[in-house]
Amino acid sequence: MVFFALFLGVPLLVYVMFVVSPFLQAFYYSLTDWRGVSASQEFVGLKNYVTLFEDENFRTALWHNAILLVVLPLVTITLAYALAVLVTIGGDSRGEVKGIRGATVYRVISFFPYVIPAVVIGILFAFIYAPGGGLLNGVLGLVGIDSQIAWLGDPRFAMAAVIIAVVWNMVGFYMVLFVAAIKAVPSEVIEAARLDGAGRLRLSVRVVLPMIRENVSTALVYMGILALDMFVFINVMTPNGGTSKSTEVVSRYLYETAFQKSNFGLASAMGVVMAVFTMIMAVIVLLLSRKKD
Repeated sequence: MVFFALFLGVPLLVYVMFVVSPFLQAFYYSLTDWRGVSASQEFVGLKNYVTLFEDENFRTALWHNAILLVVLPLVTITLAYALAVLVTIGGDSRGEVKGIRGATVYRVISFFPYVIPAVVIGILFAFIYAPGGGLLNGVLGLVGIDSQIAWLGDPRFAMAAVIIAVVWNMVGFYMVLFVAAIKAVPSEVIEAARLDGAGRLRLSVRVVLPMIRENVSTALVYMGILALDMFVFINVMTPNGGTSKSTEVVSRYLYETAFQKSNFGLASAMGVVMAVFTMIMAVIVLLLSRKKD
C-alpha cells in the first residue's frame, strides 16, 4: 500500500493540483464576468460563450488555428520524415543499409534550429522578412526580382511567412525522433524489402512508415498542440494579430482580452474552448493511428 500511495498517489495528486484544478477554475471563471482584480464575480452562465462565437475576431482567430492545425503538422512531419529517411536508409541501395553521405552532419545542422528559443526565431525571421533591407527581399533583388514586399504586413503572405518560420524551427526535432524510430526497425525487414525490389520511396512509405506509426501519431499530437497555441511566434512576428488580423490566433487574442482589456471571464471561456479542441484533436489522432487487430 505504501508503494502504491507513494508512486501512484503522489503523481496523481500533483496532476490534480496543477492540471485538473486550474482547468476547473478556468471553467468556473468562464461562467462569470470576473475582471481579474475584483474579489467577487457575478455568475453570467453561458453568456461569455455566446459572446465569443458572435465575435468576428474570435471566429477569425479560430479559423486561423484550424488552418495551422492542418498545414503545420502535415508540412513539418512530412519534411521531417523525408529527411529522416535520407539520413538512415536513403543511401546507396547496394551493400548495407545506410543513409546518404554526410548524414551525421546533416542531422546536426537540421537539429540546430530547434535549440534556438522561439522568441529568438520570431525576431530573426522578422528581420529576414523586413521590407527595407530584409534578407529575403535582398536575395530576391540579387536574382533580378525587384521586391519590397512587407511579408509580415501583407495579409496575403503573413500567415505563410509565419508557418515557414515554425517549420524551420521544429523540423529538426521531429527528424531526430523519426531517425531513432527508423533505426529501431529490424534491418532484416528492410533487407527483405530491398531484395523484393522495393525502391527507396516504396520502402519508406510501404514498409518503414507503418512500423513507426506510433511515433508519427505522437508527433502529430504535439504539432497539433503547437498549432493550437502559436502565441510566441504570432506575438513576436506580427504583434496585435497582424494587418487586418491576418495572423490572429486564439492564444494571442486570449492574452489581449485578459491582460489588456481585463476581461478574464471571457478570456477563460476562450481557454476552455481551446482546451476542448485540443483534447478532441488528440483523441482523433490517437484513434486513427491505433493498430488494427
